[in-house]
Amino acid sequence: MGLADVLADHPKKDTFDLAELNRVIQACQEAAAGCLACADACLWSDDVADMRRCISLDKVCAEICTATARVLSSPGPGGDAWRQLVEVCARACSECAEECGAHEHDHCLRCAELCREAEKACQQLLTAAMT
Repeated sequence: MGLADVLADHPKKDTFDLAELNRVIQACQEAAAGCLACADACLWSDDVADMRRCISLDKVCAEICTATARVLSSPGPGGDAWRQLVEVCARACSECAEECGAHEHDHCLRCAELCREAEKACQQLLTAAMT
C-alpha cells in the first residue's frame, strides 16, 4: 500500500487529479530529502565557505517542499492558500536547482535534478487545477 492508495480512499478525492497530486507529493518529499542531504554534504566539502548560498537554499527549499507535501496530503484544502504554497514551492525549487546546478559536486547536481522534477510537478498541478 502506498500514498496513492491512501489518497484514493480519501472522502475528498475528487478535489484533485489523484495521480497528479500523488506525483507532486512524492516529488516534493524526494526534493526535500535531496536538499537536506546536499546541504549536509556541502558542510563536509573542502570548499564549505563557497557553498554557503547552496546550503542556505537547500535548507529553505527542503522546508518549503516538506510543508507543501504535508498540505497536499489533505486533498480537500479550502481556499487558495494551497495554490500559493505550491507556487512558492515551484519558485524555491527553481532557485535551488539553479544554485546547485552551478556546482560540480555530484550531490549538488543530483539535488538540482530532484528540485527540477519537483518544480515541474508543482507547475503541472497548478496548470491542471486551472482547467
